[in-house]
Amino acid sequence: MVVGINANAYGSVETLALEPLHGYGIALRIEQISKGVFRVNAGSLFPAFRRLERQGWIKADWRPTENNRRAKYYTLTERGRRQLKAETEEWGRQIAGISRILTAGIGD
Repeated sequence: MVVGINANAYGSVETLALEPLHGYGIALRIEQISKGVFRVNAGSLFPAFRRLERQGWIKADWRPTENNRRAKYYTLTERGRRQLKAETEEWGRQIAGISRILTAGIGD
């Protein structure tokens, strides 16, 4: 089993599939989509962003935010979209396997 990105980075990349966002926006989106199950400190995401940028999976540029502050916005690249698809398939297999393990013996 080989997984290229950790859960925080995966959630970040997944949110970028929807639209470019800054770090705080990504953290909020992860919390919203997970219905509060995952709460991510935006600051903890930046090392993963730098790694993903070096790998060519995301790109970043400075833009004004909604309240006219400058923030680094991250965008998923085409290479990142391909990697996200592969990672999503792998995570799906892992989740299914974990589910089978956790439910084995239930209902016997």
